[in-house]
Amino acid sequence: MFLRRRAVPIAAFLLCLPLVAAHAQTRFSAPMSTRNETAMSMHATGLFEVTLAPADDKIDPSLGIDPSLGRMTIDKHFHGDLEATSKGEMLSASTATKGSAGYVAIEVVSGTLRGHTGTFVLQHTGVMNRGVPSLSITVVPDSGTGQLTGLVGRMTINIVDGKHSYDFNYSLPETR
Repeated sequence: MFLRRRAVPIAAFLLCLPLVAAHAQTRFSAPMSTRNETAMSMHATGLFEVTLAPADDKIDPSLGIDPSLGRMTIDKHFHGDLEATSKGEMLSASTATKGSAGYVAIEVVSGTLRGHTGTFVLQHTGVMNRGVPSLSITVVPDSGTGQLTGLVGRMTINIVDGKHSYDFNYSLPETR
């Protein structure tokens, strides 16, 4: 019963995600590295599939956890300029006010970005304020490994006709 009460706010918020994504298509310039390195500014696009599932968090309802809070696992497969998979966690909260909710997520991406192989972490912050969405997806500083060490950038998500795509503006230090 507790999981079912929590699934309703999560489902309501997930129904709002296409609106968040549709209104969050502002193109971001990837920040340049703050280190004393020359960075290449790049742009990557492609499609992805995502599977969200309620997390098996085994929270005891007697702990007083608010049923408006939810937790989901994220499993993505990226295609295009980014050939990768990701695993992550999403926390969400809904309110009594229709059209107001929020979520945060962290996902670890592992694969190849335009020929550069490694991993990096994406941090999501999504807010729906009385139906007005905002979404920010940013590479966590210094999270890049392998050939993606030094990666910085921002990603936008677009959902059109049920198909998910990404638009990723990023920078990598130039190799010497």
